[in-house]
Amino acid sequence: MNLERLVAALGPVEVLERAPVDVLDLAYDAHAVVPGAAFFCVPGARADGHDFAADAVARGAVALVVERPLPLPVPQLVVRDARAAMAPTAADFFDRPTDELEVAGVTGTSGKTTTAFLLFAILAAAGRRPGLLGTVEARVGGERRGVVRTTPEAIDLQRVFREMLDAGDRSCAMEASSHAATLHRLDCVRFSALVFTNLSQDHLDFHGDMESYFQAKRRLFVDGRPPAAVNVGDEYGRRLAAELPDALTFGLVDGAEVGPGALDGIGLRLRGRFNEENALAAIAVSRLLGIEDEAVRRGLESVRGVPGRFEAVDEGQPFTVIVDYAHKPAALENVLHAARSLAAGNRVLCVVGAGGDRDRGKRPLMGRIASSLSDVAIVTSDNPRSEDPDAIIAEVVAGADGEVEVVPDRAAAIARAVGLARPGDVVVVAGKGAEQGQELADRTIPFDDREAAREALRAVWEASAARGEAAN
Repeated sequence: MNLERLVAALGPVEVLERAPVDVLDLAYDAHAVVPGAAFFCVPGARADGHDFAADAVARGAVALVVERPLPLPVPQLVVRDARAAMAPTAADFFDRPTDELEVAGVTGTSGKTTTAFLLFAILAAAGRRPGLLGTVEARVGGERRGVVRTTPEAIDLQRVFREMLDAGDRSCAMEASSHAATLHRLDCVRFSALVFTNLSQDHLDFHGDMESYFQAKRRLFVDGRPPAAVNVGDEYGRRLAAELPDALTFGLVDGAEVGPGALDGIGLRLRGRFNEENALAAIAVSRLLGIEDEAVRRGLESVRGVPGRFEAVDEGQPFTVIVDYAHKPAALENVLHAARSLAAGNRVLCVVGAGGDRDRGKRPLMGRIASSLSDVAIVTSDNPRSEDPDAIIAEVVAGADGEVEVVPDRAAAIARAVGLARPGDVVVVAGKGAEQGQELADRTIPFDDREAAREALRAVWEASAARGEAAN
């Protein structure tokens, strides 16, 4: 890409220090700049990319995309919004990969990860050679990759789409977050199909209120009008469907075009009513993509579980331990209802917390739901980040409807729940799912709820065995 092509991708812009340069890469992080890169000076919540432009030039950046001119001796393209400028530039630089790659997007508050995994399996069963992008992992050409955020920044996103095509992928199941919609990461992505799962309270620290949160999702469907599947079992889904007369509706409700009957004859392995809804979402998208019913069935039946989503931890114990990512009120409510069904008259024990530097309004709601829908609720630390963990716990406890235990150390809280469990009980560890670390003020320490549960279960059995030997 030469400078003139870069200018053309951005539309009418002011160009300072115009010179004949070849742009060999794109970057928004100065540490990722390679010689020949164009560097986007993106202002952020904690840092401003303009402050790192000199470093980027020193590392070999040959052009800058800026919101204000800088005293640096390279061509500068002055734009109103440097972050928004990344998407069209990246799409053009990587030769518009989603014109070739069949992208099935999943957006909503809950169910995105599971629905994306189900879609990935269906696409694979249909022979469409899928990639995967989501909260838990990415898959490119069959290779698993770690992820930093649910939906990558625009440059990274367009780059990985191109990498998928180059690696032989021909489709992609991806999670599309509201942050990504608001921050222009999803601009210039051509969705072959897009599904709306549901909307409930979350991310209000970023969006401010539920209406703004909904509008962030809505724009994905209204701008460009991709083929859409919408959950009309959800209040916001019904509102969205009313605006999209061509949408395919689904849900566990009467009148949905893809309703409960669509699951007949499918041996769905995922437990819980909410997973039935996720499966209907995947079926609806599959119909939009023209996938045959037999491939849909094979795909759905092949998914035994999704990491950190209602995931069972089994060490041979006579009770059930479930780890789930539920970190918002509606998700926690769904998981505890599913656990109650699974308990079949026995007790439900719940370990729960809330993240720091995030929507504070949901903290007391988490406490209320945990205390009212479980027999034993243990409030603990989640990812406190820069906040005082005890203060977060106090806000969760303030909403509790009845007594709860407080065990600030998360591993100790999990061990406490496991130690209290009786045969037939269900222990739910909620909030972090498959996350591999706990975010503190100054560092992230290794921590996995599933491993903590396994260690607690082993300790219980070792103690039990020791007591048995002592009795003999």
